[in-house]
Parts: sequence; C-alpha cells; structure tokens
Amino acid sequence: MTDPIAKNKIKVLHLIKSLGRGGAEKLIPETALVHDQNRFEFHCLYFYHQENNIVDELERAGIQVHLFPSGNLGLFFQVRKVREFVQAHKFDLIHAHLPWAGILARSVGNTLKTPIVYTEHNTWDRYNKVSYWGNRVSFKKQDVAIAVSNEVALSMRLNSIWDPYVRGGRMKLKVIQNGVNTEVFRRIENERTEIERIENKGIESERMENGPEKNPISPDNYRGSQSPNLLKSQSQVSRSLKSQLGIPEEAKVIGKVAVFRSQKRLWLWVEIALEILKTCPEAHFILVGDGEWRERIIKQIEDSGKSSNFHWVGVQKNVIPYLSIMDIYLSSSEFEGLPIAMLEAMSCEIAVVATRAGGIGEVITHGNEGFLTAIEDWSELANYCIQLTQNPEELNAMKRAARDRVIKEFSMKKMVAELEKVYQDLVPR
Repeated sequence: MTDPIAKNKIKVLHLIKSLGRGGAEKLIPETALVHDQNRFEFHCLYFYHQENNIVDELERAGIQVHLFPSGNLGLFFQVRKVREFVQAHKFDLIHAHLPWAGILARSVGNTLKTPIVYTEHNTWDRYNKVSYWGNRVSFKKQDVAIAVSNEVALSMRLNSIWDPYVRGGRMKLKVIQNGVNTEVFRRIENERTEIERIENKGIESERMENGPEKNPISPDNYRGSQSPNLLKSQSQVSRSLKSQLGIPEEAKVIGKVAVFRSQKRLWLWVEIALEILKTCPEAHFILVGDGEWRERIIKQIEDSGKSSNFHWVGVQKNVIPYLSIMDIYLSSSEFEGLPIAMLEAMSCEIAVVATRAGGIGEVITHGNEGFLTAIEDWSELANYCIQLTQNPEELNAMKRAARDRVIKEFSMKKMVAELEKVYQDLVPR
C-alpha cells in the first residue's frame, strides 16, 4: 500500500559534480537536516568520486546518494543517463550546484520540462572560459537562479547585459544568503559535556591519533593521514585540545578552515602569520583542511623556522572543537561567494579579520564583528590581528557580536525557509 505522506512529498534531486568538503557541497546535508522531511524527499547525484568526501554525512541527513562516475568533459555524455534517472525516480525538481552541474541540469530538465533551481556560489569572472561560457549560454534555461550573496547576484546581472532578463520570462533571480545551524555550531566551553552534546546530534567526534604533539605541521608526519580523529572517548578529553596540539592554554589562536586552493591565497595567510609573530611571538596558528596547495604551504612554514607556532590538522569531519580554540578567523581570499566556514566560525564566537572578498563584506561590519581590508591591501590584516591579540576586551566584544550577527541574519532556519518557498512555488501540492 502506498504511503500517502510519501506520495505527497516533493522529490528533490541535488545535482553536483563532486562531494568534496567545499562550502557548496556541505550545504546539501546541512540544509537537509533542517528541512521538513515530511514534505520533502532528497536525493543527490554526483559524478567525480574522491576519498575525502561527505557521502556519509549526506546519508546521515536522510539523503539518498547516487554516483555516475565521470570527469568534467564526460558530463556531456551523461545527459541521456541522467534524464532516464530523473524519469525513473519521478523527481519533481532538480537543484543544481556550480557550473558543470548547472549546464547538465538545464540539458536534462529542459527536455523533460522538470523545474530547475540553480545555486551560484561564486562570481562569474572567477570561472575558467569553458565553465563561464557553458554556464552563460544555457543560463536562461532554468526556473530559479539563486545567488548566495548580493555580489554574486550582481555578477549574474552584469554578465547577462547582452542577454537581458525578460519581464515575465521563465527564469527568476533570487538572493538566498548562506546560513549556518547555530544550534550545532556553538563554542565548546566544557569538552566533557560538549562531546556528549555533539554525539547526541549525530556528529562524528574525532581525535588526533597519528600526529605528533609538539610539531603537527610536519608533512612527513601527516602525509597519508587526511582525517585525523579528535576527542573519541571521555577518557581522552582530560587534556584540552590545545594541550594535545602543543599550544599553551593562554595563547591566542588564529585559524582558518579551507580547501587549500589558489583562491584562498594561503601563502599570503602564512606571510601575515609570520608578520604577526614578530610582535606577538606567543600566538599560534591552525589550518584545518587540505588540497592541492598543501605541500607548498607546509614547506613555506617549515622554511620560516616558526613551525612550532603552526598546526595543520588535515581534513576534519567535525571542525567544532578546532573552531572552539580559535580567537580570530583570518581570511586572505582573493574571491569568495559567501564562505560557509566563516559563518560557522562566527557562530562559534570567533572574530573575523578578512579581505573584503565576495559576500564577506555583506556579513562583517568593519569594527563590529571584526575587521576588513581591500583584497589588494591584505598586508594590513596583520595589524588588525595584532590589535585584537593585544586588546582582549575588544576581541571578546567582537567574538560575541559575531555570533549575534549570525543568529539574527544568517541562520540555517532562515535559509531553509527561503529554499522551501522556492521549491513549493515551483511544485505546488
């Protein structure tokens, strides 16, 4: 007998090229956890498989995950297969993320007349020529284009100047800013009780098993250990995470969570950190993540002679313990959409010192939740970090303001409510 509740659910297929640990990918399970799954059924189809993926997180969030192995150019040969998949599962709506999946979704959905939602996570001038033109040529063949920030929305409009939006036309442009689950992303004050809270919410807790305590930045020690475990059992949290990493309890910690790719400009991040150490030699720096720039960044740190002040902890499924020992979130990015990692840091009461890249300037009010510089004036970031390190009252006020800002304007509940409105408008029940 058919379940009447399941029959009336809106079936949404998330389409994305890969399931790495970038912000766009992580939003899929995080939004699903907040969605009303009595009204929505979620599936995710991806094409490029990599070791450090978030498939398990999607499945825990109630999403059915499917893989059609393919590379970038191979996606052009997946149209028929994906079309048949959509028909077989009777999806009501396709929600694509990032250009390659967007191009594929339009090719599939336009033939089937399936509503298409596309989320743009970056400004268009940052894509390579193939992604840019493929995205632009097919862009109007969808129902709703979601921009994660006003700057991303502006780039859509500017790049459509020769193909303007038509009043009453099919495609609608909507800004839905990224959000964070503020109930989950909270600063850990008591590790013993917090580990129970995290486990009760179904978030994997991990401890560092293989890394050295004194100098965890060493690439020799971490190579091949992409996701060290943290805080696995009650008996292992008697020492604080700072102690495990070899950081003095009173030291100020400046950190960053990122995929190590060129847009993050982590080589500049290290330069800024070294400049801070000239005035604040007791400061420590944490990098959470991994990527193609890893070896170069670690070598830069080793060559500086200051590696004892740096801590690379690899990819972490649960970043909350690491965020909870940070005081300042430092970002030197050249461009961004609206970085999820920064919002998560703010939710964990961390002040932000960053370049005004992408949507960062829409979140941070200079002098309130942190400090901002122009993208080309990245060297000024060091002075702001020094200022906050030397003025604990100002730092604490900004840390509190950061969480307040996220709760009021960038909560996951607000984001999901806007997404559900989009879905329901396209697929009325």
